[in-house]
Amino acid sequence: MTSINQIKRELRQKGDPVRAEHSRRFFKTGKGQYGEGDVFLGLSVPEMREIAKKYKDLELSEIEKLLRSKIHEERFTAIEILNFKYKDALAPARSKIVNFYLKYKEFVNNWDLVDDSAPYILGNWLLDKDTKILHKLAGSKSLWDRRIAIVATFAFIKNDRFKDTLEISEKLLDDDEDLIHKAVGWMLREVGKKDIKLLEKFLAKHASHMPRTALRHAIERFPESKREKYLKISG
Repeated sequence: MTSINQIKRELRQKGDPVRAEHSRRFFKTGKGQYGEGDVFLGLSVPEMREIAKKYKDLELSEIEKLLRSKIHEERFTAIEILNFKYKDALAPARSKIVNFYLKYKEFVNNWDLVDDSAPYILGNWLLDKDTKILHKLAGSKSLWDRRIAIVATFAFIKNDRFKDTLEISEKLLDDDEDLIHKAVGWMLREVGKKDIKLLEKFLAKHASHMPRTALRHAIERFPESKREKYLKISG
């Protein structure tokens, strides 16, 4: 039995129909919703991560097959294997992994898949490189490309670099998607943990017109009186 078939078998063995049903609702798989048609087996993240760790030496060609799956947990496990491979790799191999990630990003197509990979693969890789690719992704028609763009900057925030996060957040303030508003607010909140004055400077400029969901997430750690002040500004 090939490694990919072993992975699929192990995922199915650990599947839980009750959890799968909950996941179908949680990840909005209904008609017209962002996760329409996604199929779930019902595994926890630690369960998938444990399986992925066993197969971290899987070839990229095999990971591609897993990433193309209609089954959510198979795609998530593929992402986790990529994370393990990237973490263990030296620069030349990391470059290959990043190029693979960008080539097949259309299959990184739910918010957990994005959030589990964008900072740790793409964001990490770009720490000492040109970030134009993120700004290009921020202008994509794809919801998931735009989420990759902003969430990848989490790697920069952890390294006390905020410029790209703030610039991409500005670009996405007019976005129509709630999942983008949440991601923008989340990254702004992370900036605030590092530099509260910088966050407040951003809010002074944008709080009155930014999406309320983004604002709520950005000010989540503020004292209640200060949160109320900003929410009143936003109307």
